[in-house]
Amino acid sequence: MLKSHYTPTILEAGLDEVGRGCLAGPVVAAAVILPSDYRHPVLTDSKQLSHRQRNKLQVDIRRDAIAWAIAEVSPADIDKVNILKASFLAMHRATDALSVRPEHLLVDGNRFTPYPMVPHTCIIKGDSLYLSIAAASVLAKTYRDELMEQLGLTYPAYGWAQNVGYPTAYHRAAIREHGTTPHHRLSFRLL
Repeated sequence: MLKSHYTPTILEAGLDEVGRGCLAGPVVAAAVILPSDYRHPVLTDSKQLSHRQRNKLQVDIRRDAIAWAIAEVSPADIDKVNILKASFLAMHRATDALSVRPEHLLVDGNRFTPYPMVPHTCIIKGDSLYLSIAAASVLAKTYRDELMEQLGLTYPAYGWAQNVGYPTAYHRAAIREHGTTPHHRLSFRLL
């Protein structure tokens, strides 16, 4: 079972992002503040869960969280600043959007641009260790998957409902055949 807190006496927000390795679509981040004694029997890293489990969990997380927020950085902005900086920017935007100000940030990964006036701790594989980071990974993943499915209705040739913008052989073949869309990251190696 994942840990419910890093430090039990302060308000912690878990942060995670999704979509860094994609060729298309925004990078999306979520910030989630859970009660310090929170427990959930299924919640873990979104990559370890089925589509159905993630969709059910997002309902639980939104209901149970003290606060949560989701933010994105566009492909055009990713091209301007690079994907790493865009990931941190998305996490900052998600933190900005929280209705409650956290006292500490738990960040999935090994690097982070400090958020003003709030200390942080980077935790490698944090989404499989801490519930708040896992919750953020679920919210970011379900939001981005749904967004890419909707974009796929306008651009059906790219298979985004299945590949959500990741560099599959099908996606790369579609780029070769149809070119890029406004949702492609032009600074990435697309072919």
